[in-house]
Amino acid sequence: MALDGIVTANLVSELNKRILNARISKIAQPERDELLFTLKGQTGQQRLAMSASASLPFLYLTEQNKPSPMTAPNFCMLLRKHIANGRILKISQPSLERIIQFEIEHLDDLGDVCRKLLIIELMGKHSNIIFCKEDFTIIDSIKHISANISSVREVLPGRTYFIPETMQKQNPFHASRESFFHTVFDKPESIGKAIYSSYTGISPVIANEICCRAGIDGDFSTHSLSEEEKLHLYHHYDWLLSDVKEEKFQPNIIYNDKEPIEFASFHLDEYQDMTSADYDSISKVLETYYASRNVYTRIRQKSFDLRRIVTTALERNKKKYTLQKKQLKDTEKREKYRIYGELLNTYGYGLAEGEKQLKALNYYTNETIVIPLDDQLSASENAKKYFDRYGKLKRTYEALSTLIEETKEEIEHLESISASLDIAVSEDDLVQIREELMDFGYIRKKFGSKKAKIKSKPFHYISSDGFHMYVGKNNYQNDELTFHFATGNDWWFHAKGMPGSHVIVKSDGEELPDRTFEEAGKLAGFYSKGRDNEKVEIDYLQKKNVKKPNKSAPGFVVYYTNYSLTIHPDISDIKQLS
Repeated sequence: MALDGIVTANLVSELNKRILNARISKIAQPERDELLFTLKGQTGQQRLAMSASASLPFLYLTEQNKPSPMTAPNFCMLLRKHIANGRILKISQPSLERIIQFEIEHLDDLGDVCRKLLIIELMGKHSNIIFCKEDFTIIDSIKHISANISSVREVLPGRTYFIPETMQKQNPFHASRESFFHTVFDKPESIGKAIYSSYTGISPVIANEICCRAGIDGDFSTHSLSEEEKLHLYHHYDWLLSDVKEEKFQPNIIYNDKEPIEFASFHLDEYQDMTSADYDSISKVLETYYASRNVYTRIRQKSFDLRRIVTTALERNKKKYTLQKKQLKDTEKREKYRIYGELLNTYGYGLAEGEKQLKALNYYTNETIVIPLDDQLSASENAKKYFDRYGKLKRTYEALSTLIEETKEEIEHLESISASLDIAVSEDDLVQIREELMDFGYIRKKFGSKKAKIKSKPFHYISSDGFHMYVGKNNYQNDELTFHFATGNDWWFHAKGMPGSHVIVKSDGEELPDRTFEEAGKLAGFYSKGRDNEKVEIDYLQKKNVKKPNKSAPGFVVYYTNYSLTIHPDISDIKQLS
């Protein structure tokens, strides 16, 4: 979720409580489009980070420091000249725009008191940090926007700063019932879109949340609502905006499993089936969310090449498997040719020259069949021809049967590697996966390259009853856990019939409680291709009954006696140690 007007209002509220009247003691520009202020006030020293990045604009209070370049950029030097040791007099947000204005008091070169404006626009690719005089004349900005770049507004020294009204959106605080009805319900589009396209600062997520609280599907047409439903929707809109005015914020992050997918300043009913973590600070929400998202984004970027290699190999092998199965089906007629040959040898002695077919009793079925003949060949020559066809198809069948089994095993192996990529959480986790792809020829090994140092370790959980549970992150770890780490009486878990991790529960010679079996089953289901399913069937047995066939791929095992359980793969209540 991008920073919308409501999150911005939450930020302004927090900043007014924590840094109003604070002095700016240090100004740094650690990145090309990022600033870091060190502030000193009644609550002590604090840091304010802000970024005009097109992909990830932000502003929040943080405890983290960042190294600065040896030579400060020009914009940073300009701010130091004007507002170093300045005092923040006012922090405001125009309307519900994604804009925060800092009014800063400082002394000029002659020692006279002056005021300047620092304006942070958190508007996606249009984000900027603009430094102005008190009358909104632009002194400079972290990004210069000329007329060649934007026909709407120039952001250059000497120009007058203004907020462009390109979307013709209205101030959401000024919406009466009558204007809301006219503005929203006269639009021939979905209800959610009609709301967020009509009012400043309201994102699609908040528009859908208003619909959700009103019990209305935001994808429905505005013309589909009754007058009573329209009034009900307006009331929920008004109540939410009242909470913004009264600063009744509840900062939180919504997680899908352990991945952060959304943040908001209110609890979102539309995500009530997911996990929500509450915070007492919107700054902490933004810092945590962006840090967590960066981890997932970085891993996806780092694993992109590996995923492409695995996906390409999978597609190729699946096409090959389909073709081989079709060719195998064509060999099913081989037995017919063998019978034709046998019957020709049995009954062909009375065949007249030039005959094009032979009717004969099939002594295998006691039915009369018609055998097509080449009239240029004798009965024995026709029989030899059919036996040759049978032999060729038999050899093809035997070869294809072996090839199909090999292709199937390769597909299963690649799918298990794909599952390993899905659960990788760090760059170290990708090292072993890359090693496996090189060992099996999917990635060419560089001549003279050294084997990578393995730092990745299995996931480590502890059950509610105190038993340690380990989850392999890839095939090599699965083999290591099952055949080197686990002892004979430890318990082994795996999702039935699908790629997934091996889960080992260390029993230490004790009998496992039912709850531990269930929690280990949840881990096996979650770390498998079935993690998004409502139910997953899990096989489990003692490790001593798990066997590894000779020359089989990493992670591949066989077992002949096992127990089964069916679980919902939710591990949110299981404690992770590492």
